[in-house]
Amino acid sequence: MAPPVTRLVGEKLTLDRGGRRVLSDLSFAAQSGVALVVTGANGAGKSTLLRLIAGLLRPVSGRLALEGGDAELSIAQHCHYFGHQDALKNQLSVGENLAFWRDFFGLADAEVFAALDRVGLARLIDLPAAYLSAGQRRRLAFARLLVTRRPIWLLDEPTSALDAASEARLLEIVGEHLDAGGLVVAATHLALPFPRMDALRLGPATIGAAA
Repeated sequence: MAPPVTRLVGEKLTLDRGGRRVLSDLSFAAQSGVALVVTGANGAGKSTLLRLIAGLLRPVSGRLALEGGDAELSIAQHCHYFGHQDALKNQLSVGENLAFWRDFFGLADAEVFAALDRVGLARLIDLPAAYLSAGQRRRLAFARLLVTRRPIWLLDEPTSALDAASEARLLEIVGEHLDAGGLVVAATHLALPFPRMDALRLGPATIGAAA
């Protein structure tokens, strides 16, 4: 079994997008068992930071470092990125969509029905994804985290399109991930009452730190 991830550190990260400096000399530290909640106005770089950690963007300067985890894997390979796009195939059923992601990451023992039940979609397992509401699609996308078992969850506006009951269920699942020693970085403009939180506030071309 791989050693647990204990800490994710960003040091003096600077990143440009579209000719504009979005992050400047940003430093932070995210601890296992604690959610790092990233806030800031639109355009402050919240989503950009998550995409950088996920390996989808490269910084101009600075570095990311991981304490613990599997030394043979990159930081991105320790992460599950939960972004704005639901990444669903409309022609596949709810169950088939989730099974695809389970099989893609090679976790044959992960149970699709159990994951769907946790997010309240078990009764829709055979329904084509095209017929799901926005909130149901969001819940199905979130169920991927339950069948891929990555230690770092990168959550971009995770409660978007969710009703109160679904939001409570999501927060419960995130809490269980933290209890198990998982690490969470969540970008949001809404209050996220995670049980254990650190805060990182971003502004235009952010220069700041959270530790």
